[in-house]
This record gives sequence, C-alpha cells and structure tokens, in this order.
Amino acid sequence: MPDLDVLADPSDPAVQRLSDLAKPARGTVRTAIVEDQEPLVQALRAGVRFVEVYGESTREFPGDLAALCAELGVTVRLVEPAVLTKVFRSEKRPKVFGVANIPAPARFSALAEGTGDVLVLDGVKIVGNIGAIVRTAVGLGARGVVLVDSDLPTIADRRVVRASRGHVFSLPVLLETRERVARWLGESGLRVVDVDMDGSLSPESLGALEGDVALLLGAEKTGASDVLQDLAADTVSVPIDSRVESLNVSVVAGIVLYARSRRSA
Repeated sequence: MPDLDVLADPSDPAVQRLSDLAKPARGTVRTAIVEDQEPLVQALRAGVRFVEVYGESTREFPGDLAALCAELGVTVRLVEPAVLTKVFRSEKRPKVFGVANIPAPARFSALAEGTGDVLVLDGVKIVGNIGAIVRTAVGLGARGVVLVDSDLPTIADRRVVRASRGHVFSLPVLLETRERVARWLGESGLRVVDVDMDGSLSPESLGALEGDVALLLGAEKTGASDVLQDLAADTVSVPIDSRVESLNVSVVAGIVLYARSRRSA
C-alpha cells in the first residue's frame, strides 16, 4: 500500500470541517460521516460518492477497504489520534470513516422500478430500530422502506447509517409525509397489510398473499395512524406469550419479512 497523507495538525481547517460534520445534522446537509469498515464498504458498493476516507494513523488501514477505494478513485488519508479526539470529542472514535456526498432523496418513482414488498414505517422514531429494519429489509428482499414521521432530517443520519451497517444506501429509503404516502398507496396497486397486535392473520398466512404487498408497521406503543390503517386490506399479528406486552418493531418486521420471503420456497 503506498504511503498515505497524514492529517496531524488539530488546527488544520480540514479538521474543523470534520468536527462540524461529526455534530448532529440540522437543516439541509450535503455531506455526512460514514463510520466503520462494514458501513463504508456497503455505502461504496451502493454507489455513494465519497470525498475522502480516513483511517487512524496508529492502526493498519484495512487492505480490502483500501483496494475498494483505489478501484473507485476515492482518496484515503490517515489521521493522528489527537486530531480524531478533536473531531469526535467524547464519542467513541471510529477506526475508519469517510465523508460522503449524501445521495439525492429517493422518490416514489424509485419504488416503481423494483420488485419485492415495501415496508411503511409510520411513526417509528428510534433510529436503532429504523436501521435494523432497513438492514433486515435488504437481507430479506424488500423493495424499499418508507419512513413517515420519523423526525429524521436525512437518511444519512450517522446513527441510522451505523445501525443499518451502511445498508440504508442499498435500497430506496424515503422520508415522506403521511398524506403523500396515503395517496401513493392508493395509486400503487399494492395490497396494504397492517401489522398490528390485533391482526386477524398469522405471519404464516402471509405466504398465501399473491404479488408484492405494502407492510405497514407503527410504533411499538401506538401502532400506525388511522389514516394509513384505513387503507389496509388485511391485518396480521405475531402471537406472543401473555407475559410480554409487545415485541420491538424491528423484531416484528423481521418476522413478517421472513414469512413473506418464504412464499416462493
């Protein structure tokens, strides 16, 4: 591996730019930090354009990541530990990270191009759950994920990228209003299935539903909104022991997606 440029001066303007990016995003942002090796690799493979990728100067830079960056023409630089401390402050600092140009927001048209079920998350706000669901959606062949009332300013939120292991860039993830989603669902032709504690169908019965569907999931405590539930042709629930009040929404999403993935087995 050739010698790499080292960012060593904490007063370097480039360090301040990185520090600004490490702060929580507010308003419109065009670049974001993607941290850790797996999310970086997944984002690069998904076609996300990176300004630069960085590694800690006291550690060996991962060879496969270096090769991928070289293949895609992405500059790699090393960073001294003191600089990383300034950038990430009290946070756990990543061994490798990159500055990515945030892709343009996905639109409903992107969902018309693929196959597979669509997940609609209505009022799901916990970023760890969103990231886990997105990762599961990719793993089990979903077409895309639509986020309603998530409070996220961008899908490139560092926490979501981390929780999804970079797969938030691997399929269309939309940030949309409830009204626009309701209109799209009405026009899409997709059968809407509401995943709810009081559903009449079991997960196993999802395999009998022909064609792609829209799986509607709400927050664990409140469920989906009436506006979107009213569009559902079917309701499904996951039976659980009475000692457990409810299941985490990311767990439920995994169960119903797996049930749907088995329909052609």
